Amino acid sequence: MISDKLLTPDYIFESSWEVCNKVGGIYTVLSTRAKTLQEAFPDRLFFIGPDVWSGKENPLFTEDDELLKAWRTEAETKDNLKIRVGRWNIPGNPITILVDFTPFYAVKNDIYTQAWLDFQVDSLHAYGDYDEASMFSYAAGKVVESYYRHNLTVADKVIYHANEWMTGLGALYIQKHVPQIATVFTTHATSIGRSIAGNNKPLYDYLFAYNGDQMARELNMESKHSIEKQTAHHVDCFTTVSDITDNECKELLEKQADVVLVNGFEDDFVPKGRSYSAKRQKARKALLNVANKLLGTRLGDDTMLVGTSGRYEFKNKGINVYLEALNRLTRDKNLKRDVLAFVSVPGWVGEPRKDLAERLKSKEDFDTPLECPFITHWLHNMSHDQVLDMLKYLNMSNAKDMRVKVIFVPCYLDGNDGIVNLAYYDLMPGFDLTVYPSYYEPWGYTPLESMAFKVPTITTDLAGFGLWVNTLKGHYATLQDGVKVIHRTDYNYSEVADAIRDTLTEYSALSPKEIDKVRKNAAAVAEQALWKYFIKNYYVAYDVALRNAAKRLEENKF
Repeated sequence: MISDKLLTPDYIFESSWEVCNKVGGIYTVLSTRAKTLQEAFPDRLFFIGPDVWSGKENPLFTEDDELLKAWRTEAETKDNLKIRVGRWNIPGNPITILVDFTPFYAVKNDIYTQAWLDFQVDSLHAYGDYDEASMFSYAAGKVVESYYRHNLTVADKVIYHANEWMTGLGALYIQKHVPQIATVFTTHATSIGRSIAGNNKPLYDYLFAYNGDQMARELNMESKHSIEKQTAHHVDCFTTVSDITDNECKELLEKQADVVLVNGFEDDFVPKGRSYSAKRQKARKALLNVANKLLGTRLGDDTMLVGTSGRYEFKNKGINVYLEALNRLTRDKNLKRDVLAFVSVPGWVGEPRKDLAERLKSKEDFDTPLECPFITHWLHNMSHDQVLDMLKYLNMSNAKDMRVKVIFVPCYLDGNDGIVNLAYYDLMPGFDLTVYPSYYEPWGYTPLESMAFKVPTITTDLAGFGLWVNTLKGHYATLQDGVKVIHRTDYNYSEVADAIRDTLTEYSALSPKEIDKVRKNAAAVAEQALWKYFIKNYYVAYDVALRNAAKRLEENKF
């Protein structure tokens, strides 16, 4: 429910590289939130994304030639914009505008020069995806300007919400050229903070001492850092996704968030009742079957299935400490069940293993392992892969007498990978426990999703989600709460590995009744993170932006 005391928008435009483009965690934020906002602002919510599927069918987007037809004609003929209008194929089916940003490459130098003159955005040191993101961002700003000019007036309260540094240029464009529109900018993780952590530099103990601009120069991140910092300082409302990232913004961007927009989710993808039990059984059978055929062994139904997943950020996501914990678990005499652990992170996949695929077609029981009995798909970089390197270093060979076995699934679990052939959400119910011991994690959807599937999880207090759970519980959450939150610092790697090992051992000793209680508690925590509880923060952000925009207009006499 929106408070009567808050200013509310009449129209919301929201841009992100992930609109109809499933490439990262922000996709989950936007796609699960859309239904809640669409219900509050029916067809007055417009998402703007890059038309990167041009010439190909986008399964996430349904074009509608009649939708916004009059404006689309104006935008194409008078404003020279190449756009497609339709709906995003997600719950709520919001109106979506996909824009072809490639025509702006021809004038990118002029765009960058003007951004420097207007907002001191440094694009001179750009490389990689900076140009692509910036041209999309600029194009998105032009789209909103076009719609406003043709359809709206100063009497309409309008929000432009830009997500991540990739949309910063568009937010600044709107700020200058359509000052009547209130701007909101969300950084989901600072580009420089992620880079510091990813380059094996201690982030948290020295955060107060780091200068963001200096570190950007050192790590060759100047342009991305510049657009992110300048956007944060100039928009009407700057936001981020957790208290831990807010502190990062304060130190590295020299700008604290006006509002913290904690990430919620919808659990409508989680099966219930008999459907859940059937999916859990099917998933466990599939995971054990892959293992048995790969390892040439017979793991019992009582095997404890443990998993981690997400982006392949070896240190930031805590994959290294997860493997270290599993190694230590092999020597734990208190372990009561055999453990089969999965590492499901997309690597540089070559192809599904033909030898494993052939075995999976057979109903025969095999008693000899395949070559490299710890990976399901061949990689292009087998000799330089971090997971494989660490397994080799730890001598985790998956020998028959080892009570802890590890399998690396280096592909996107889309249901068509050639080996597992079940989608991620169809596999999730099969696990007994998940482990996400992140070092750098602004929020953390993966542990939240796990708990929604009644699968208890392990995370850390360096993840925004972990901090939120501790606040919710009023103490460091334990396994009995459905989520174990481990204290993590720059330097306590070994203690974290021990804590993960001990939690896995603790779970292995639980009775069926105790396990059932832990699983129910996990689901209960996830229930508290639904969008219906967190959306109120967005209304606060809209209010802040609208009031600051009105003040800005008054001061500048627009």
